[in-house]
Amino acid sequence: MSIGVDAAALGMSNAVVAHTHDVNSGYWNPAGLVHLEDKQFALMHANYFANIAQYDYAGFAMPIDDQSAVGISMIRFGVDDILNTTQLIDSEGNIDYNRISLFSTADYGLTLSYARSLPIDGLNFGVNAKVIRRIIGDFANSWGFGFDLGLQYISEEEDWKFGVLLRDITTTYNTWSIDTKKYEAIANAIPGENQELPETSEITLPKAQVGLSKKWIVRYDYSILAAANLNMQFAQTNDLISSRTVSIDPALGFEMGYLNLVYLRGGVGNFQQITQIDATKKMSFQPNIGLGFKYKGIQIDYALTDLGDQSAALYSNIFSLKIDWEVFR
Repeated sequence: MSIGVDAAALGMSNAVVAHTHDVNSGYWNPAGLVHLEDKQFALMHANYFANIAQYDYAGFAMPIDDQSAVGISMIRFGVDDILNTTQLIDSEGNIDYNRISLFSTADYGLTLSYARSLPIDGLNFGVNAKVIRRIIGDFANSWGFGFDLGLQYISEEEDWKFGVLLRDITTTYNTWSIDTKKYEAIANAIPGENQELPETSEITLPKAQVGLSKKWIVRYDYSILAAANLNMQFAQTNDLISSRTVSIDPALGFEMGYLNLVYLRGGVGNFQQITQIDATKKMSFQPNIGLGFKYKGIQIDYALTDLGDQSAALYSNIFSLKIDWEVFR
């Protein structure tokens, strides 16, 4: 749930909290759904770890009236066809490859979003209700629930946009159910192992994202959008700014457009203090680039993340599709 969705946003290093205004706002800042004028669909696919893991996203949103909107989205991150070799050796110590089976492990996130304009001009709010489902074959599974709260403010005179997203504001809890019989069978299959059952509960602590953006129109045909985010965790991490109270990871992004038809994007984020073998610190960061094309309500976007391999993360090629309902009319 922290990876991000939409190649357009990822190309800008996720610095979109202030200006997101389409179906993907259900993830980035639900307050942005208020700006929808019609129904929208979105799809995204990405491969991770040399195509071992699959990351997929689908979203739908629509306005209720001129002051409110709703949305729903689903995220899946999974690894399929994993070899289960726990029964490879039978009770007599013989290796039997016919005893190998396959299983999948996957995480699912279902998000329901609602947004509404507030009585103050230019101020909108949105809320997400999230259901988390995690499955590890038939060995274990879990359910989790959480909420996000978002705000957006637009200054009409200067076209400055401000955004705040409080993610997992109530703390998101996941409760696991483990098949003890299968766990004991695995433990007994490994001589000398005496492992206890893992913890059956997980929590995701609240995070905050604060964003600012501004768009300029140049000679009618060209546009330049600049944006910045401050991504905050309320714990000490290896982010660029780190303390016991809060750690901050900044992100910067831009988008250059021509005739609202073609877009070039770029950004840098994920600033981390990486400890080297000799105990010295090295600054790591992640540069991203992206391209977009929009025509008659159909928008196709591409992002290449971690350009130049300046961070510990691996680069990924990401594609996404967004469709306005007007295409079907």
